[in-house]
Amino acid sequence: MGSKATVTALALAGLVTTGCASTNGQQSNPQDPWEGYNRAVFSFNDTLDRYALKPVAEGYDYVTPEPVQDGVGNFFNNLGEVGNFLNSLMQWKLSAAGVAGSRFLINTTLGLGGLLDPAGRMGLERQPEDFGQTLATWGVGQGPYLVWPFLGPSTVRDSAGFPVNWYTDPVTYIDDDTTRWSFRALDIVDTRAGLLDQESLMQGDRYSFVRDAYLQHRQFLINDGKATKDPFASGDVDFNDDDFAQ
Repeated sequence: MGSKATVTALALAGLVTTGCASTNGQQSNPQDPWEGYNRAVFSFNDTLDRYALKPVAEGYDYVTPEPVQDGVGNFFNNLGEVGNFLNSLMQWKLSAAGVAGSRFLINTTLGLGGLLDPAGRMGLERQPEDFGQTLATWGVGQGPYLVWPFLGPSTVRDSAGFPVNWYTDPVTYIDDDTTRWSFRALDIVDTRAGLLDQESLMQGDRYSFVRDAYLQHRQFLINDGKATKDPFASGDVDFNDDDFAQ
């Protein structure tokens, strides 16, 4: 598939990971005070994935040539530039807004409606922005970690951004219901297919693996890739040996 925003892949990872190890009555991360509930939803999402989404994604991956999958990924990434542009403006990141706007115009016109990424070859790299990141720059606290049915990993702050993200997505404004939901289904299946080869990387307590990866990556995006304090040194992230058990 094309290069999806990593945060999107992590959000859908809630549908693709399995099982949950016992916490022995202890919370493994202070940012996850609702761990019992979150693990139950995580297990539900896994069951849904195992019997519904994953088989469809495997079939899609088998019959769809890689260049076509790349085109699908590029297409949805291009639509995402609208949200990147608006959120960059709301964060007063004028340079990033210019890049997002330029990428959308170039890829829509020269890239066959976004199926190709000529803007990337010109050095205009995609800079994902969503309303959760905007809220963070406005000083809104992250809040507890939260796993949503169907949607996967999030936080209270990121969840508050869902409605704005929805209304800044061009797909929302497709009038025909069948076409609109077909586009959304294709996006989900294509993203899920791109995760098939990554599942083997998650060992042991996969719930903790996905949670900690999600939280770290969200902080990375909020900081625009700038280095911050070592989360392991501060104790903010708690990996156990069981997380990596074979």
